[in-house]
Amino acid sequence: MKKKNIRVKSFFQKLRFRYRVSVLNENTLEESWHIRLSRLSVMVYASVLVLSTFALLALLIYATPVKYYLPGYGDSGNRGKIIVGAMKTDSLVQQVKLQEGYIDILKAIVTGNMKSDSVASLDSAQLKETAHVFVEKSNAEKEFVDNFENQEKYNLSSLGSDTKNENVYVFFRPAKGVISSQFNLSEKQYGISIITSPNQTVLSVLAGTVIYAAYTFDYGWVIEVQHENNYLSIYKNNTRLLKKIGDMVKAGEGIAITGDSEDTKSGSQFYFELWQQGKPVNPEDVIIF
Repeated sequence: MKKKNIRVKSFFQKLRFRYRVSVLNENTLEESWHIRLSRLSVMVYASVLVLSTFALLALLIYATPVKYYLPGYGDSGNRGKIIVGAMKTDSLVQQVKLQEGYIDILKAIVTGNMKSDSVASLDSAQLKETAHVFVEKSNAEKEFVDNFENQEKYNLSSLGSDTKNENVYVFFRPAKGVISSQFNLSEKQYGISIITSPNQTVLSVLAGTVIYAAYTFDYGWVIEVQHENNYLSIYKNNTRLLKKIGDMVKAGEGIAITGDSEDTKSGSQFYFELWQQGKPVNPEDVIIF
């Protein structure tokens, strides 16, 4: 036990023992500078240097754009921001082209280089005669129509043997944009999210009746429309509603206004669901986006 204590004391004494480090002038052998260091102080200074270097590098990476070059740093929201930026850029380019065309037309008008439109003189009598020729049926057309009517007059097979009348619905696209999240029944994703331009008009996919129109904390302004054949369409993440409960809407009629994709709580992306007889339907199966 005594030997252990002696070893421990000698170890600490070695750590605390100071060494003198001197810098001598080579010509005069005079001491120019000196410092006294122990093993313990060297370890402390080295640890502080390593920690300060690590903290400086961490601060440099966090506070500067260097962090974007690290693998795995980018989040999933960057994709939506990139798409929104690309859509805004395309709209600005189109607007600039329209402005350039407008300015070119003004320059041509001011300089007198704009050619006047040529209007051909119309002969009303000649037009009536030409129209009468096109409207009047020829003898061959009359003979063909008479033969066809006589052959099909009593042909019951043309009516078809299937008495079941299945309605075919043409769905309108609720909003223009890019689909950011698709329908996924396994993950309880019952609709699709669409990145739209700000203040875009939301259209009803079919004719129907508004059965719900209210504000929710999770999805902003929400409107639901009941259609034929037990179809139900739901439109979420709107900034304003154009219809109220009980209103009759036509297919393709405006019912709401979308917001800016950076303002709404759920990423502010327009969200659309389509249900039939209480079951969710993938909108991409029946609507061309």
